[in-house]
Amino acid sequence: MTGPAPTGPPHTPAGPARGLTGPAAAPPERPRVYSSPLPTPRPHLGHALASEWTKLVSVRSTLWTLGSLVVTVVGVGLLFIVKTVDQDYVDMPFTAPALFGLLVGQLAVMLLGVLTITSEHGTGLIRTTFTASPTRYRVLTAKYLVFGVTALLTTAGSVFVVGLAAQIVHSGPVAGPHPDSDWLGALAGCVYVTLLGVLALAVGSLVRHSAGAVAVMLGLVTLPPVIGGMLIAWEAAASVGETTLRYNAPVALMQLFGLSDTSGAQLPGGFAQMALILLVTGAAVAASYVVVGRQDT
Repeated sequence: MTGPAPTGPPHTPAGPARGLTGPAAAPPERPRVYSSPLPTPRPHLGHALASEWTKLVSVRSTLWTLGSLVVTVVGVGLLFIVKTVDQDYVDMPFTAPALFGLLVGQLAVMLLGVLTITSEHGTGLIRTTFTASPTRYRVLTAKYLVFGVTALLTTAGSVFVVGLAAQIVHSGPVAGPHPDSDWLGALAGCVYVTLLGVLALAVGSLVRHSAGAVAVMLGLVTLPPVIGGMLIAWEAAASVGETTLRYNAPVALMQLFGLSDTSGAQLPGGFAQMALILLVTGAAVAASYVVVGRQDT
């Protein structure tokens, strides 16, 4: 017969006790260091440029805005060429037909400049961007460079197509001589429009809202002629109104494209207009670097 089963605790094999520290305890296993087989180069501006270029060409807003710019400038310019004769170009450069479409197409450049940064704030992608590239100044610089080069090439290409078409169709002896400086003036006008887009990008980085930034840019471009016309009727503010009418985006583009004013008013030269837009855009860009470096997103 067998006796009653033992009531004590079950027998456990001898070994190091749990929770003990000392010579009898097993040393904890050290975590292994992971080493990626892929190369991990140090981040630089080239990586940020590639990232911003990928984002710019992968969204539909780029196609619609730049596409509308090309269609407007080339379409309106070719229509103007068809409706003119050789004699019309005696006092007008061959690139002038592109101006009429560019006065509307510049809105597309400014819209794309705003969306280049505000769309990321709207979707929250800006957090991912700054997480992947903590150096925010590098990201902002890449945005300015990618957008600026893209906008300038698109604008200059559209103007060049219209100017070349006008020269081919209306290059008869009645049109008179046309110096190469006409093309340089048109290129300066394209740079002016590009600077407006860069200014829109800077405003977008400051406002961080698409509708608000677009409203600010539309006010900067369209309101000065209206406000100047109102102030010039008020004797106390007539000088301010005259200055506003002389320094605004439409008048600047006319000056840069070589179109003379028929009203007899003394308009500033193209150098003064470029200096003004460079000053305003530079101030906005500098402010955007300060704000982006301090903001919480």
